[in-house]
Amino acid sequence: MTASIDESWARIETWLAEHAPRTYATLAPPADPADIAAVERVIGRPLLKPLVASLLRHDGVLDRIGGSLLPGYYRPISARGIATAWHRLTPYYDACEADERGEEVDDDFMTLGSSRILYGHPWLIPVARDPGGAYMVLDHRPEIDRGRLHEAEPVEGVMRVPHEKWGSLPLLMEAVATSMETSRPLNGDVPVVDEEQGLHWESVRLRDAPPPPRA
Repeated sequence: MTASIDESWARIETWLAEHAPRTYATLAPPADPADIAAVERVIGRPLLKPLVASLLRHDGVLDRIGGSLLPGYYRPISARGIATAWHRLTPYYDACEADERGEEVDDDFMTLGSSRILYGHPWLIPVARDPGGAYMVLDHRPEIDRGRLHEAEPVEGVMRVPHEKWGSLPLLMEAVATSMETSRPLNGDVPVVDEEQGLHWESVRLRDAPPPPRA
């Protein structure tokens, strides 16, 4: 049985406080329920319960310093950040939809191409972001992928990642907690604490690669 969001957060907090206090210090306090309600008004639908539970535990992270909390350099974003990112991304989906109908579209939006039609879909809610501009999105569509996480980035568009950690937000958070506690790779990434006591996730392939030959 998958652990609850609060159970996994408690494990993550305990591990960070002991091993990566700099990253632990970036965890934001709980979101204001009014901010969560405001996001739901903006996107026009209720947020899934696991996302609400996570926001009520930590409203994202406080800054870009202190490492990467989630594999793939992702950092959870706040309730207000979700609304901001949603506003930023949804015009791309609208543009692709208009292009398919043969309507005139702003060229700035069509750089994504019709093969990435789901990028910016209004029911794919951004929940985390990496420094390069990619997002982790939570699927709120009333279909088979409801509750599943996807990667969404400007070049590749929306990617449905097969690893089980992407199956739901509770699965991801439980997998992250277990990987921290055991130092076992999570889909090819391992948790590493740097000299400044910040958490980072390193690719096993890069970590185990032989050093380059000397000139």
